[in-house]
Amino acid sequence: MSKSKGNKRNFVTLAIIFLVLFIATAVAVSIVSVPQMVMILFVAVIILAVVIAAFGFIWTKRNKTEKKGLRRLFVSLLSLGLVVVIVLNGAINHYNIAINQYLTKVKIDEEQLALVSVDSKLMTELIEDEGIVLLENKGNALPLDTANSREKNVNVFGQASVKMIYGGSGSGSGNESANINLQQGLENAGFTINSKLTEFYQEHAPKKKETDIFTLDGGDYTLSEPKTSDFSEELLANAKEFSDVALIVLSRAGGEGADLPFETSEYGGSSDYHYLELSEAEKSMIDMVKSMNFAKVVVVVNSSNAMELGFLEDEGIDSALLIGGPGSTGNNSVGKVLAGSVNPSGRLVDTFAYDVTSSPAYFNAGNFEYSNTKHAYVEKLGAKGDKFHTFVNYNEGIYVGYRYYETRYVDNTTREVDEAAYQNAVQYPLGYGLSYSGFTKEITDYQTVDGKIKVEVKVTNTGEVAGKEVVQVYYTAPYYEGGIEKSHVVLGAFDKTEVLEPNSSEIVTLEFAVEDMASYDYQNEKAYVLDAGMYDIKLMNNAHDVIDARQYEVSEKVVYNEDNKRSSDEVLATNQFDNANGDLNYVTRADWEGTLPTARTEHKDASPELLKALEIQPVVDNPDDEDIVFADHGLTLKDVVGLDYNDPKWNDLLEQVSVNEMAKLIGFGGYATQEVASVGKPGTIELDGPAGVNGIFTGVTGVQYMSETVLAATWNVDLAEKMGEYLANEAIVYGVSGLYAPSMNIHRTPFSGRNFEYYSEDSLLSGKMGAAFVVGAANKGVYSFIKHFALNDQETNRDGVAVWTNEQAIREIYLKPFELSVKEGKTTAVMSSFNRLGTVWTGEHYGLLTTVLRDEWGFNGTVITDFDLYPHMTVDQAIRAGNDLMLTPMGDEPTKLSTSTNTGKQAMRKATHNILYTVANSNALEINVKPYPYWVLLLGFGDIILLGLLTLGFYKVAHRRRKQVEAFESHNL
Repeated sequence: MSKSKGNKRNFVTLAIIFLVLFIATAVAVSIVSVPQMVMILFVAVIILAVVIAAFGFIWTKRNKTEKKGLRRLFVSLLSLGLVVVIVLNGAINHYNIAINQYLTKVKIDEEQLALVSVDSKLMTELIEDEGIVLLENKGNALPLDTANSREKNVNVFGQASVKMIYGGSGSGSGNESANINLQQGLENAGFTINSKLTEFYQEHAPKKKETDIFTLDGGDYTLSEPKTSDFSEELLANAKEFSDVALIVLSRAGGEGADLPFETSEYGGSSDYHYLELSEAEKSMIDMVKSMNFAKVVVVVNSSNAMELGFLEDEGIDSALLIGGPGSTGNNSVGKVLAGSVNPSGRLVDTFAYDVTSSPAYFNAGNFEYSNTKHAYVEKLGAKGDKFHTFVNYNEGIYVGYRYYETRYVDNTTREVDEAAYQNAVQYPLGYGLSYSGFTKEITDYQTVDGKIKVEVKVTNTGEVAGKEVVQVYYTAPYYEGGIEKSHVVLGAFDKTEVLEPNSSEIVTLEFAVEDMASYDYQNEKAYVLDAGMYDIKLMNNAHDVIDARQYEVSEKVVYNEDNKRSSDEVLATNQFDNANGDLNYVTRADWEGTLPTARTEHKDASPELLKALEIQPVVDNPDDEDIVFADHGLTLKDVVGLDYNDPKWNDLLEQVSVNEMAKLIGFGGYATQEVASVGKPGTIELDGPAGVNGIFTGVTGVQYMSETVLAATWNVDLAEKMGEYLANEAIVYGVSGLYAPSMNIHRTPFSGRNFEYYSEDSLLSGKMGAAFVVGAANKGVYSFIKHFALNDQETNRDGVAVWTNEQAIREIYLKPFELSVKEGKTTAVMSSFNRLGTVWTGEHYGLLTTVLRDEWGFNGTVITDFDLYPHMTVDQAIRAGNDLMLTPMGDEPTKLSTSTNTGKQAMRKATHNILYTVANSNALEINVKPYPYWVLLLGFGDIILLGLLTLGFYKVAHRRRKQVEAFESHNL
């Protein structure tokens, strides 16, 4: 073979190697995170450069002669390798913070990690013990008798029995690989499982859908129940012989990034069915099980979203449990409840309607476009496409969840309820739940002292089994047609007893402020108003069933205005969200038929004014703003720990921080805050945490807790505080100072993909749980970014959707959980949301982030964005409105700050103050020991080797050429 052909083959081989590396890199980039992508590119280029240089070295050694074209090609390849190495080093420098965060690990005490992990698993199980809701128990079918072999042996039906939904996808996801599955949980409680049924479902189980954390396309919504024809007669006969008990397990998933399907044809179902009703296959399976005449049929509902469960009332279904997402160890609780070693005490956090589409919000949830706004769209990580601006109308106003169902059938004049109509609509009200025991509740004392209503309730266990009971107090405010909208009942206070033995009692004292019963009048007074009239204070079993009541009279209308602000507010609460009102036709109880939506909203055109408002607005500087002052006062962050936010020493400390340091601190806020050397601030780590420590970029994944709906279903704020403490203990071992948790948006409809990560449809329950969690975590020095502030109540179009609603609904429903977490939980961290209020992104809404959050509620601390991904999230606008930190490790934002204007620098200094205040009042100065970034050394060595090899390649080519020239000249001579 000629040298020429050999050289050509070698270059073809080199081209193939380059192509393979390119394809492999492209594939890797498509499935991994950005920091991993950069490192894969780096490794790929190293390999490529080595191959090029090595090939050139060998080639020049072996070839005594070379053609001019081949030499030029090789010089070009060497030059390309050099350019790529230079470019890649520039990219690594640009993304160094992201790479450093991914590669620089905190040294973990494995022994301590093992201890706190055990604690987290125990806490998960303890919460699930109290969060399971007993929905049905006909004839006291539960608990099962494990001393009887016919009940100790259990048949478990349903594909969900081997396809359990432990939580959800996205920030609230977790590592499920070591979780206790249902079969293990039942066996741990003393049951024996029909293994043949389990094997059948395992054989029919579809591969679980992989959820990409960056595309965030929701949960696995596939409906995969086998056909009844797949069951052999032998298998069914074996089941009948094995046990008198059949468990039927039904699951529904949820996930960040996509709401639950309104029709299921793409998910193994039918276009005639939505995701929250039984599929045809599930109906057939249930009918099959019922036809087998088991002595006891128990349904286990594994869902964090309210489903249509009317079939539970059918003959042949004896009992039912709602278990939510059980997390790592919650299936142990399922076994214990079925066996009776745990008496269920959970209560519903949502209204379960027979028809979930009967909610007025149903018609205004989903995708709604401004048809004339199609535009080219480029995300900050580079994804491109055409998009429309979108909107969502909250026409229902305050009538969300039970506030609608408990009001819809009430006579406005007499306050009488059309019970028949109500019972046809609602299967289980908010706060509903059964027990293996019986309890009586009675008001033993009622009084109003210093503006607070105080209700003492005696709870007595009248049954034969020890257990806990939830105490719920609601109020009914006077309603006047044409006046402020009012829900017929509103949850005012709640608590939970300790374990009560049979015949024992406990006095539970519930208390709330009179001003808490005020409604927000956004139209006339533009303030909170306590209307004159009689207020019923009701002790209730749930949001519908009244046990006893007292009355509180307001003789004269009270307006909480500039002369009489609410005692819990720092400054007067008045209208801030007129821009979001949208001129909608809001639902009113004065005219249900005329105002309730009856069809889905149509796409529509945006007016020129609206279209302009949806565009990114120019940054406005105030020419009168003074420049900031710099000085060295010799202070460090330790010197201001525990000081009041307004202490003068903070100003001295801030004068030491340079503009470049502020820009880096504000702009690189993804899962971390950056080191500020001038004041001795260490870098910190922040990770997701709604259901356990969850590090997207760092690869850290802790114990998976149960879904937040389960925590709320305990109605036990002490458990919420304990969860905050235990999760914080785990976070500390990982070197984490802040958690992106808890999530506390509202279950506006049952179809939100992220309901598993949010507490409830009720704002008070959500707020009390969130505040308690924040307190627990803070007890350990970990700050909690309560999220997503605010009205991020659906996943569809969350990337900038314009939310239209009125200020009464905003304040009474959607802001209340955050308000309680600030006022009672004293959180020092908040996460804003992707969506807009009206046309204004929440992260640049001054009224939301400064006037309400800081001025009215008294919040001090950091507001961070949700992941800084979308074009409408602009850093300059954010810091001027009160959003201090951009959740991105990518590093584009610092270059976009107005570092040359006085207004920009003033805003940067304020944002820096807020971030430093949060960090100073945390564990950061104790736990964050900065690890050395060894990857930088490896990069340096790699660059030296690469450049050396490339230089050698150039030298060999040049040297060979020089020798050839000399030989040619010598020959001619």
